[in-house]
Amino acid sequence: MRREFEMSMMGELTFFLGLQIKQSKEGIFISQSKYTRELLKRFGLDNAKPRGTPISPSVNLVKDENGKYVDNKLFHGMIVSLLYLTASRPDIMFSVCICARVQACPKESHLSAVKCIFKYLSGTLNLGLWYPRSSSLDLVGFSDSDYAGCLVDRKSTSGTCQFLGDALVSWHSKKQTYVALSTAKAEYVATGSCCAQVLWIRQTLRDFGVLIDHIHIMCDSSSAIDISKNHVQHSRTKHIDIRHHFLRDNVQKGLIELKKVGSEDQLADIFTKPLAESSFCSLRRRLGMCDLS
Repeated sequence: MRREFEMSMMGELTFFLGLQIKQSKEGIFISQSKYTRELLKRFGLDNAKPRGTPISPSVNLVKDENGKYVDNKLFHGMIVSLLYLTASRPDIMFSVCICARVQACPKESHLSAVKCIFKYLSGTLNLGLWYPRSSSLDLVGFSDSDYAGCLVDRKSTSGTCQFLGDALVSWHSKKQTYVALSTAKAEYVATGSCCAQVLWIRQTLRDFGVLIDHIHIMCDSSSAIDISKNHVQHSRTKHIDIRHHFLRDNVQKGLIELKKVGSEDQLADIFTKPLAESSFCSLRRRLGMCDLS
């Protein structure tokens, strides 16, 4: 690259686009603690009382027709800032995305939910992602869904995460585009999204000379796994849009294998619903999040 571009060697990378990077013989640690402190100060929450989770299991954000309006610009600014933080904080991904759904017409109850995320951040400033040095390049995905979890339109939420060896490399939480008629369909659609992502990662790795021929996706729905293996259309599957059978096609080709995982070991659960503090902290740790300060 030096022959093509004017470059300066400034030593080991420690900071890049808001990401703080610590490198050692054991691995790499990525965090955004400096950015998090700046956010808390910007929105006047630097002295907020810390919380154990970013969102309470009892919280259900609805339109709140009778609620008091809040400053739309302030609310939008808080959401955008938090979305940037999810680059190294998968633990807040679900809570930020669910709050983003109401930013068109925010009310006081919605602002309170966003402030809860900041209170959680104030107690976990130095949390980040640990990428251990490992020889394993096994690509594994986890997929889950929260059936009809949105009380406004009864749509389900898909949550997925992807690991390369022991390192979390990708994650997402997204409301499905239309109402699923069953838990099986919601899980099947979520698994299809995970399939598309792991295949994209596989192709990207191929460009770097890393060849992966077989990928596991961990799913806690036996029904979704059965649908992916059965090409016969029946009452349980005929209403599923054809584009979601992309998953079935790749299962039949042998590129993807769906494996059953117990609900307690479903790491994608943290991207689909609010969890109790004990479950939340357990999944957060298993995603590879830690504090190395």
